[in-house]
Amino acid sequence: MLRKFLNGLYNAAAYAAALFMVGILVCVLLLIIGRQIDWHLSGLNAYSGYSMAAAGFLSLAYTFRHNEHIRVTLLLNAVSPKWRNSLNLISLLIATLLAICTAYFSVNLVLQSYQFNDLSVEEDATPLWIPQLGMAIGCVIFAIALIEEFVLTLFNKGDLDPLHAVSSH
Repeated sequence: MLRKFLNGLYNAAAYAAALFMVGILVCVLLLIIGRQIDWHLSGLNAYSGYSMAAAGFLSLAYTFRHNEHIRVTLLLNAVSPKWRNSLNLISLLIATLLAICTAYFSVNLVLQSYQFNDLSVEEDATPLWIPQLGMAIGCVIFAIALIEEFVLTLFNKGDLDPLHAVSSH
């Protein structure tokens, strides 16, 4: 039941990332059309950047769970399966700790931006905590995905094959 919920969470984040990608497209198209008809809508450059950041961070967990992250497997290919599993577990532990730290500091950044009422320096003067939410939420979900994979790998039930990226690409 927890696995189903987590997969739904990763999928929801991926759908949100896709919507932000559509947002990038809309912003860029409006900028292009606006230049052609001498019409300027302030803040579109900033909003396309915010959308790009949100799309990137929100897609992290989904791409990780589908083994689409780039992995350096040169060392994993050179060692025995026993060492391969140990190295994979160590790399997952390090990645998990880094993701937890990144999630913590991202959430803290959002809270500080809200508390201090930080505004964008662009023409739109958007409160920065709003676009930073995409990064923070994406980092938290990615940390959850890494924790899940670390625990599953620790108990030899992991879904991800560390050499999958080499064999499939």
